[in-house]
Amino acid sequence: MMITNIIIPASIIGGMGLLFGLGLAVVSKKFAVASNDERIEEIIDVLPGANCAACGYSGCVAYATAVVNEGAKTNLCSVGKEAVTKKISEIMGVNAESTEKLTARVMCAGFEGITTHKYEYEGVSSCIAASQLHAGHSACRYGCLGFGDCAAVCPLNAIQITRGIAMVIEPICAGCGLCAETCPKKIIKMMPAHNITSVTCSNGDKGVAVRHICSHGCIGCTRCVKVCEYGAITMSGSLAVIDPYKCQNCGKCVEVCPEHTIETITFAPCDRKEA
Repeated sequence: MMITNIIIPASIIGGMGLLFGLGLAVVSKKFAVASNDERIEEIIDVLPGANCAACGYSGCVAYATAVVNEGAKTNLCSVGKEAVTKKISEIMGVNAESTEKLTARVMCAGFEGITTHKYEYEGVSSCIAASQLHAGHSACRYGCLGFGDCAAVCPLNAIQITRGIAMVIEPICAGCGLCAETCPKKIIKMMPAHNITSVTCSNGDKGVAVRHICSHGCIGCTRCVKVCEYGAITMSGSLAVIDPYKCQNCGKCVEVCPEHTIETITFAPCDRKEA
């Protein structure tokens, strides 16, 4: 009796497993996408292999497959830039499309000594974790917390922590946007690389309050707005905002900014001078 109680259930489970296995095999065969196109491998060989997802796909293999099978654009690899676009276009037999390089930029320059801390944080070394406690230890509730969550997700190691602030090495940055998505303060912005003039502050509070906690923050004086000949600068509350597509990088706003909040990024933000 005991043997029967064991054999019958085991037989039922085994039969069900066999049945499900055969079903999966049939389904996978029916819906399998046949793709022996050699161009996929050729494109994979051309791509840099960074798997940064800047192209909008999960990795280089997925992008190569999408180019061949789905007609994805050939100019989406911002790491390989024009050279890779040209090679992919040649493989696909189409004209190479122009590319616009994007770069991440941290809109905060509250280095150590420039802004203050409202308390000593001794918890998990994570911006996301620290931000859960009264918006973080920085006196500026908008400011970078400097624990490097953004650097941890960067596939190209293009972000470093300098004097308590995350800095993007822009020539290395692929513009994938992973850091911007990760930052709990949302102060990392994706910018066209040709724009080198930025308001390196995200604090929209009134000038008196900003001056109390940071010697580099925007005080809303509007001098930059008045001097800009291209209408590229507007005010969002008390914070100056530059439209990177209107900005001509003339530098006049940089010259008149009393707090040195507007900067010209000539190579990488880590070259900034302390205010």
